[in-house]
Amino acid sequence: MQNKGLFLTLIIAVSLACLYALSFTMVTKSVERDARSYASGDLQKEKHYLDSMSSKEVYPLLGYTYKESKEREINLGLDLRGGMNVTMEVAVPDILVALSDHSKDENFNKAIALAKEEQKESQANFIDIFQKHFEAIAPNAKLSSIDIFGMRLKKQGVNENTSNDKVVSILKKEAEAVIDNTFNVLRTRIDKVGLTQPNITKSDIAGRIVIELPGVKDPERIRKLLQGAANLEFWEIYSANEIYPILSMANNKLIELKSLEATGEEELSEEADKVEEVNEATNTETLQLDSLSLGLENEKGEKIDEVNNPLFSLMSYQMQGGVVSVKAKDMDKVQEYLDLPQIKELFPANMKILWSGQSVEQGGEEFFDLYVAKVNTPNGQAPLTGDVMVDASQSYSNRGGINSPSISMTMDSEGANIWSKLTRKVATNYAGAQQPGQIAIVLDNLVYSAPSVREEINSRTSEITGTFTIQEAQDLATKLKSGKLPVPAQIVSEEIIGPSLGKEQVKSGMYSFIIAFVLVLVYMFFFYSKGAGLVANIALVANVFFVFGVLASFGAVLTLPGIAGIVLTIGMSVDANVLIYERVREELEAGKHIKKAVSDGYKNALSAIIDGNVTTFITGLILFVFGSGPIKGFATTLMIGIATSLFSAIFITRIIIENRLSKGKSITFFTKATENWLKNTKINFLGKRKIAYIISGILITIGLISLMTKGLNKGVDFTGGRTYVVKFDNQVNTHDLIKSLQDVYETQPEVKTYGGNDQVKITTKYRIDEEGSEIDDEVEALLYEGLKPYLTEGTTKADFLENNRIMSQKVGPTIADDIKRDALIATGFALIFIFLYILVRFRNWKYGLGAVAALAHDIIIVLGLFSVAYGWLPFSLEIDQAFIAAILTVVGYSINDTVVVFDRVREYIGLHPRAKEYEVVNSALNSTLRRTFSTSLSTFVVLLAIFLFGGTSIQGFIFALLIGVIVGTYSSLFIASPISYDVARKKK
Repeated sequence: MQNKGLFLTLIIAVSLACLYALSFTMVTKSVERDARSYASGDLQKEKHYLDSMSSKEVYPLLGYTYKESKEREINLGLDLRGGMNVTMEVAVPDILVALSDHSKDENFNKAIALAKEEQKESQANFIDIFQKHFEAIAPNAKLSSIDIFGMRLKKQGVNENTSNDKVVSILKKEAEAVIDNTFNVLRTRIDKVGLTQPNITKSDIAGRIVIELPGVKDPERIRKLLQGAANLEFWEIYSANEIYPILSMANNKLIELKSLEATGEEELSEEADKVEEVNEATNTETLQLDSLSLGLENEKGEKIDEVNNPLFSLMSYQMQGGVVSVKAKDMDKVQEYLDLPQIKELFPANMKILWSGQSVEQGGEEFFDLYVAKVNTPNGQAPLTGDVMVDASQSYSNRGGINSPSISMTMDSEGANIWSKLTRKVATNYAGAQQPGQIAIVLDNLVYSAPSVREEINSRTSEITGTFTIQEAQDLATKLKSGKLPVPAQIVSEEIIGPSLGKEQVKSGMYSFIIAFVLVLVYMFFFYSKGAGLVANIALVANVFFVFGVLASFGAVLTLPGIAGIVLTIGMSVDANVLIYERVREELEAGKHIKKAVSDGYKNALSAIIDGNVTTFITGLILFVFGSGPIKGFATTLMIGIATSLFSAIFITRIIIENRLSKGKSITFFTKATENWLKNTKINFLGKRKIAYIISGILITIGLISLMTKGLNKGVDFTGGRTYVVKFDNQVNTHDLIKSLQDVYETQPEVKTYGGNDQVKITTKYRIDEEGSEIDDEVEALLYEGLKPYLTEGTTKADFLENNRIMSQKVGPTIADDIKRDALIATGFALIFIFLYILVRFRNWKYGLGAVAALAHDIIIVLGLFSVAYGWLPFSLEIDQAFIAAILTVVGYSINDTVVVFDRVREYIGLHPRAKEYEVVNSALNSTLRRTFSTSLSTFVVLLAIFLFGGTSIQGFIFALLIGVIVGTYSSLFIASPISYDVARKKK
């Protein structure tokens, strides 16, 4: 072996680098063991201990603190430690609407609507699609007109003569700036939450931001923190005295509407003079409330009925503070009344309905306050907004002698000037009135505080008070300080994994890893003796060490599919050793000296090793490019594992073997039991190809029929929806759960046993097309209500979400469409690139055709089996992102096997140019049987260990790989080579 010293130096350098990267994990685990020992099961005490160690030096050799060491340890994925994974989207159409200042231009809005429809089936830039439709609708119209982008883009040099192409170019830059700004705002908010190792990245798809939050225990809080736009506004509001006449007219109009509805009349008469009278009164003077009929009871204590007072019967008037309140359960009904066109036309043009952001409890009922803002500005916007804020922090205010959490805000000089004028105006207008004027402090369209104003306020500081908890006040301050989102970002995909499931999956993943690793070591020792087998095992141990070291060095995230990738790599890395050892054995049988046999064995095996691993690496690379989350983790470990296994098998084993031989020591490459195993076989593979074609044809036909009739069990990744994995204390009946959940969701969810009879997976599409944290919270609340009868008595919603709901996932329809598209693209690219590689490498298209035909054969059979078997097997066979990873891994494994076979066929044809191709191909296939058997068996055993001990969440994924190994091995021998032979024969 040339350059032995260089390779030895390289091995030592890589080993030291990996040891350095892994040492941080060892240090942090030592500190955390001390914390657990100190806390004796008290989680708060343990957390306090770790917090106290954060800035202390725990790695004296290198001078790193616990916090710095923690940042450098192996980063576990959310599926292994619990947490929340969120994909947020800043919709480019919303950015354009915002940049147009919500233009009312008919052509603009029509083009936006058409572009949205086209984008569902297109990967093109939305702004280009929008331009195409705009110019088709209005060929002579200009995007630079004052009614569209002329005013907002004036500073960017846009005028009435600017071309549409120039405007579009500016719009793209502005959209990118908005997305960047949103990313920075969200990152600032996340950094202030105080979670360990949060991760926020931009997706490859424009406008998407992926956020990973390990250790999250309150997803509702995170949703509100992420989705709130932090749109702060200050509005002058009407007093209850002023809005009473308007509400009274609305109440009377509702009586009239209900009467007409009862009698079947459709047309309504309107008294325009009354509307005008109210408009004038509310704009010019303060009206006094002359009746207490606005309330749940009138002044005589009599109950107001809904028939005679449809609106007032749902409202309560509080004399102290002059506030109109509505029961929480009646809010939707009141809003529905107020949104009726016949009611809205009674209102003055400068009215804006607002609701309080916090509830007040009275007599065991929850009430929300109703406010009406005065819209006095020309553009209809608030007179003062959060753009003037320079700082915000959680503080305390004294309310009734009690210090309550509040939010303190500081404005810039311009804001302070506007605030001074606004408070002076309100104080003057309401001087001497029964109730002083109020200014509502509104955040994201919810009123959090409405302080009374009796005099002008010149201070640059203001305060939001309310019934806040400290955490709520801190979150509101964080949102204000980090800034307003330019365009609201919505959660389009979400996954929550409980800490208990994370711990369980770590345990099951490590069990499967250890069992599979030991089985491989035993197999290699048994098959290749204590000599070569021991050397191969040393290389395998080194390979695992390198994989974890490289993962730690790169800061890659280790996930459960990632562990599966590592274990699969171990199985496949056996292949390189097997190829080398089998070639060495052949050279020994040819009569060569041991040193020469070893040298030629490594040399002749290199071609097949490189070809097989490069094709698998291509599959991993495509998975990495098109995958996301756990799939990327699987692809990362697969690619790293391929690289390290090649390094270990080619260099480490050779150095050890040659070093042993140089010292005069012997080494054997087989045992007595395996010396003649599958040696000199004479199986007529090509002669049996027609039988194989028939068997494959039957399997493919059954699979295709099932795919066309029964279809596949598509997971939430491909359909959109919400999935929850819920664990109960006792066994439950899925039919009972379906009925109970159907009552609350109004549609039938899918409920399946997941793991054991006390654990189920629930999937619902209830309100999946609607966005917002309140929708997500509502779906979870209904889940709790539907399952409450089956939970332990006394289980609260908070207990349920933290303990019983061990995993949840939300995938919006848009994300589902993207996943389907990316899956097809990834599979297509994998097949194309592998075909091209084989074409270039073998310089014969018949090999590429045979390989791709075998791959298509394998994919169809695996898909068909999943279609036929779902509903019959006791584990999930859902088609999700993990399944696509499995299919592409099957592609990689199958092509690895096929390429090794083709490599031997090519070699034999070169060695025996005058022999019949029929005989040459059969001989080549027989000569690879020992290698095929060893590789397939070791890989199958490894996967079987993961399947049995790796946990329920990846059983479907591993089942696809198990079938793939069987079918891939079969197709390499009975499909790929025979098809190549038949094609070549027909060509001749």
